[in-house]
Amino acid sequence: MKIFKPHFWYNKSQRNGVFLLVLLILILQGFIYVDFFSSIEAVDIGTKELFAFQKQVDSLKKLEIRDRNPKIHPFNPNYITDYKGEQLGLSLEEIDRLLDYRKLNKFVNSKKEFQQITKVSDSLLTEISPYFKFPDWILKKDKKKFNTKKSKAKYVSKIISTSDINKATAEDFRVISGIGIAFSERIIKYRNKLQGFSLNSQLAEVWGLEQEVVDRVFTRFKITQKPEIKKLNINTVSFKELLKNPYIDYDLCIKIFNYRDEVAELQDISELKKIKNFPLDKYNRIVLYLLAK
Repeated sequence: MKIFKPHFWYNKSQRNGVFLLVLLILILQGFIYVDFFSSIEAVDIGTKELFAFQKQVDSLKKLEIRDRNPKIHPFNPNYITDYKGEQLGLSLEEIDRLLDYRKLNKFVNSKKEFQQITKVSDSLLTEISPYFKFPDWILKKDKKKFNTKKSKAKYVSKIISTSDINKATAEDFRVISGIGIAFSERIIKYRNKLQGFSLNSQLAEVWGLEQEVVDRVFTRFKITQKPEIKKLNINTVSFKELLKNPYIDYDLCIKIFNYRDEVAELQDISELKKIKNFPLDKYNRIVLYLLAK
């Protein structure tokens, strides 16, 4: 009993105080316990509000997953790397086939060629091909091929009166795809100004006529016989007459006359090349209408 005796050294009033404190603690804990469980209400998991809330949470999860996935931007399939290929869903073998093809300095220019080289499945090709972006010149080339085939099919059965471009009528020119009433009349008018086409390249000088259309013209027409052009003597021609040359403007006309005054007389028409800043690219056309006697 001597062991327990020190624990009871407190007097009676102190022991009563300790007892009262313990009692109060127990009562407070009882209140807390009862209040906690009484505040919990039964939740009906089948309510419309809970269902709508759960649906909203699910949609937010989907948006988060979608945002985490890498977005695919338009790209040139010729420059797919290993990392990019894996993102797109290509196998290592498919990526290696493309890389080996590129090592030969070759390019795929369509989704069909891409599948032929990589051997990807139709489903994967359908999924990623909308993001393929090839250079503009390839697209224009494909469009040109399509238009050429289409135009050939349109005029193959049309009849022309002659194959000589210098004798063709406006109606003859209109069988060419891309040449309507306005262009056909413009070609005739320019041909008259030139006194006839002497060079194929002169047709491209018709204002507004694209090279693609010019090329189509020469699939049906050619210069069968060069025109007989009345040439003017460079040593006696007047300023006004020389200015009528379709390839000589006012400034060049002044230079020619100044040079003629300087040398007194040109012995050969090729002396025109000695004039400072003479347009050598037009020489072959200019001399179609000039000579030196």
